[in-house]
Amino acid sequence: MKKFNITGLCIPEKHYMVDTSKKVQKVILLIDEGMYFTINRPRQYGKTTTLYMLERALKDRYLLISTSFEGLGEEAFENVSKLSGELLNQMVKSLKVEQEDKMVSFIRQYKRPESLSELSNFMTDFVNESKQKVLLMIDEVDKASNHTLFLNFLGMLRNKYLQREAGKDQTFHSVILAGVHDVKNIKKKIRPDSESHYNSPWNIATEFKVDLSFSAEEIETMLEDYVSALRQAQHTALRQAQHTALRQAQHTALRQAQHTALRQAQHTATQTNRFDISSISREIYKFTSGYPFLVSKICKVIDEDLDKDWSMEGIQKAITVILEEQNTLFDDLIKNVENHTELYELLYSILLADIEMEYNVYNPIINIGITYGILSKNVRNKLIVSNKIFEILLYNYMASKLEISKKLSPQLDYRGRYLDENQNLDLENVLLKFQEFIKETYSDKDTQFYERNGRLLLIAFVKPIINGSGFYYIEPQSSYERRMDMVITFNKKEYILEFKLWYGTEYHEKSLEQLAGYLDSRNHGVGYLVTFNFNKNKEFTNGWRELDGKKVFEVMV
Repeated sequence: MKKFNITGLCIPEKHYMVDTSKKVQKVILLIDEGMYFTINRPRQYGKTTTLYMLERALKDRYLLISTSFEGLGEEAFENVSKLSGELLNQMVKSLKVEQEDKMVSFIRQYKRPESLSELSNFMTDFVNESKQKVLLMIDEVDKASNHTLFLNFLGMLRNKYLQREAGKDQTFHSVILAGVHDVKNIKKKIRPDSESHYNSPWNIATEFKVDLSFSAEEIETMLEDYVSALRQAQHTALRQAQHTALRQAQHTALRQAQHTALRQAQHTATQTNRFDISSISREIYKFTSGYPFLVSKICKVIDEDLDKDWSMEGIQKAITVILEEQNTLFDDLIKNVENHTELYELLYSILLADIEMEYNVYNPIINIGITYGILSKNVRNKLIVSNKIFEILLYNYMASKLEISKKLSPQLDYRGRYLDENQNLDLENVLLKFQEFIKETYSDKDTQFYERNGRLLLIAFVKPIINGSGFYYIEPQSSYERRMDMVITFNKKEYILEFKLWYGTEYHEKSLEQLAGYLDSRNHGVGYLVTFNFNKNKEFTNGWRELDGKKVFEVMV
């Protein structure tokens, strides 16, 4: 039976996969037109699988050379001779898979090129020898990002492309490079000067606009495949259980065992029949924004670790599991944030400081965030964190960096005090304790720290209380309303906790009306509000308010 895959190449016969045929067809159009381009997307975003699906679709139409710079090592880029040797060896391996004996023999008999001009001649001769148009695909080009020789190699490909267009040379019909970084940025990394920025050796490349993220509708195609396979397996198991139970009816113990197996198979089948694929797909998209690794990871955790709990609660449990595990994607994200202080501050401003930032293609910090998949832009061209799972990860990470663990621990020692008699979250009590904590801990001398980190303090306070039995995410609203909503699920109940900044009594009353409207849109009758007031003469008030039929418990801190 197939599985959900989160490592390396996805193969349709082995793994549940999103139907990406429409995306692949868009890429094929570029190839058919003879375009050179780079598929630069963040890590674990489906680049290698896309190349593989292109191979499957085009193997009868083109002579495919599929290579990778993964594992080549530094020595491969010491000189042209070594690079040529590696390229020719990988070409032979690629062609042997397709059993192109004639072209394999051609490569093996050809003298190894010792210069770029000789390598260029080899490519011309190779293309002329082939009966089909030649497509070159190179994966993991980032591995060559520190080597000037790679840029010279790209310059040679560029020159041959221009010569081909002028009718003066023969070369690859199309070239695809795949990696995290755009090749233009690779050159800037090697030689960070203005000339290298504006004279990229890859300026012949067409822009790659195919969206490799998964839409909710595309996620549905994977889950439909999963449910179909699961139902088939369950149907087979059910028939086998029925057959065995009848055949062994004379043995009481066996009959009882088979009866149990039969009931379990029927129960699992019933669960699958209740699987609302469309709703589950939309919920997965809501938290992942279609990031391929995150989509597959959620499905894998639900299927293999959560007893196939295909429900909204199951998705939240899966996200909690994922956030508590280490994986290379999260490791890279945190590493990149740590290595770029300005990126950390930009993310802090977006997540916690009510600041809307315009996307600007020339801003290097924004480009770093986009390149690594941490940032994206919305329909209004404003910067946002690319998905809610990354948001939660960053909130948790930023909260952990606050030096407050010793101050918080006495408040959180007795988690049971924050639950009511039904083991539901007593959020009123939590907020009263938070208000007390702020009042006792942060004096006037802490004002600057408190103003910057007030909202993060609340997240850091609430998170340990709900850990294990609850889930939260932040729903940022527009900067005009200057609010953030913390949506908490605990013991299958949902709570809306809103953060607001104090901007005077009149504005506050309007904000409360907006909150009542928001609660109505979420079908909630009760909400909670923490208002951060940084005035020195503020009063630490608390109490219930009723607005338009909605009850709101507010604390002022």
